[in-house]
Amino acid sequence: MTGWMNRVLHVDLRRKTVDVVQVEETTLRSFIGGRGLGGWFLAERIALPWNDPDMPILIFTGPLVGTTAPTSGRSSIMSRSPLTGLASDSSVGGRLGTELKRAGWDGIFITGVADSLSGIEISDRRVSIRNAGALAGLETTEVLGRFPTNCSVAVVGPAAENGVRFANIVVDRHHAAGRTGLGANLAIKNLKYLLVRGTGKVPVADRGSLKEAREEIFRLTAASPILMGRHGFSDFGTAALYDLISSRRMMPTDNFRATFFPNASKLNAHALRKKLNPRKHGCRGCHIFCKKITPEGVALPEFETLSHFTALIGNEDLDLVVRANDLCNRLGMDTVSAAATLACHKEITGESLSPSRVLSLLSDIGHGVGIGKKLGKGSKVYARERGVPLASITVKGMELPAYDPRGAYGMALAYAVAGRGGCHLRAYPISHEILRKPVATDRFTFSGKARIIKIAEDQNAVADSLTACKFTFLAATLEEYAKAFTAVTGVPSSAQELLRCGERICYHERMMSFRLGFGKDDDDLPARFFEEPGSSGNRIEIPPLARDDFLEARANYYRIRGLDPEGRPIREQAERLGLQWNA
Repeated sequence: MTGWMNRVLHVDLRRKTVDVVQVEETTLRSFIGGRGLGGWFLAERIALPWNDPDMPILIFTGPLVGTTAPTSGRSSIMSRSPLTGLASDSSVGGRLGTELKRAGWDGIFITGVADSLSGIEISDRRVSIRNAGALAGLETTEVLGRFPTNCSVAVVGPAAENGVRFANIVVDRHHAAGRTGLGANLAIKNLKYLLVRGTGKVPVADRGSLKEAREEIFRLTAASPILMGRHGFSDFGTAALYDLISSRRMMPTDNFRATFFPNASKLNAHALRKKLNPRKHGCRGCHIFCKKITPEGVALPEFETLSHFTALIGNEDLDLVVRANDLCNRLGMDTVSAAATLACHKEITGESLSPSRVLSLLSDIGHGVGIGKKLGKGSKVYARERGVPLASITVKGMELPAYDPRGAYGMALAYAVAGRGGCHLRAYPISHEILRKPVATDRFTFSGKARIIKIAEDQNAVADSLTACKFTFLAATLEEYAKAFTAVTGVPSSAQELLRCGERICYHERMMSFRLGFGKDDDDLPARFFEEPGSSGNRIEIPPLARDDFLEARANYYRIRGLDPEGRPIREQAERLGLQWNA
């Protein structure tokens, strides 16, 4: 076969053994790679607690990784989330996926607990487990600074070592596997870092056809204003969305008690660029370069971070946002959950969060001291322990990002049914409702949204499995990527056939969630969105969500997804998708 290496590395940290696992071709075709193949490996052990020694950490590439297919230099990291309890994944950029693939591996399967703090080093087919005791407690930048630059390094910081439930894994300094707390999964295994260096090449079936698909994707992204326009991601990063979301009166403010932040215009992407003069940076194999790095090497905040560390916590100091983002990256914890947990704390206590207090609380969380130890459990647990559970704005235990669902009803439904918790990237209906791509839809209606969400979830599952950047699909489509997939693997495919794989992957994840006890009651939004209006103004009304309309849309989603009225998977649908029924 081409595209796949058909070699998965199994490292058992307890036994200090290394094995090679091969995957049947039918499984590769059915689950593609990345998130899909990682989920296939995870399913067998999903019922184990997240901190069980036999609960694996899975890092998987996809068939396009290591080739010239645009934006393919990504990988998916999976395990059971300590934050949500769900099967969870995170797509991460940098060079990790590319180096792993060129080292000859489709993925890594890590089990067991090391008897002392350790690191795994992979150089092509050579694998070693190293003592990392000297790195204990060090920040991510300190650890990364000790390794050469001709490799990729994934590392956890103090937050993971201190049990923060939203700790992330930092890759090559400027990229993070965030949101689901996977850093804690790595740390519980006594694993501080993973280093990968690959010198091989990835076989491609038809280089001429791959070049054609690549050029088609380049043309489409070049014509996309949001990706490559003067005010798009390439020039300003994802922070380019800041003004747009603010003007639509859907910027989460004051812990989602309002949807408009009056001073937002002074805190946008233009202000960041004028103040800090950043350079462009991107993942391996990407031509969009949406990352923005200061001359001193500090990453600027993404849109969600910029919004939550300003509007959500009531901060008007742009310097604080940059410093808070950098501190979270150095400590190794998710910026969205960190800011949202601070906003929850502010609402419960009434405490004013000055810049110095924000940084102090973040440091306490990362180092597991004082009140930071309680905040590090995430806002759901913290609010429940304080006796004010409604102050936690989460879905399935995951803090919501910077799109208020009262301002985009597709986003409301997407949050509720997202398989990994309150995530905007499972479906990203903002593309339809705000960016007007590929088809403009009315953001203040649930009509038609169930089918849009289902199709978008399937497409994004394909993107996470090939792997490719989901942002590219604001311009390109699965038609172009099906051509690239066929060119690389030699497996004839079409957009519809890939979409079918995405449907299989999503349904497989729903089956895992059902086995863990998640159902209809979890596919819901916080009561605040149904009871309180947003911040109307500028001829835009932001009323509370209509509960009956939301429930009807959710029921429509269940029907279209092939679930029963309670949101449970159905045997006939699972078998139709080629999945083994074990619910």
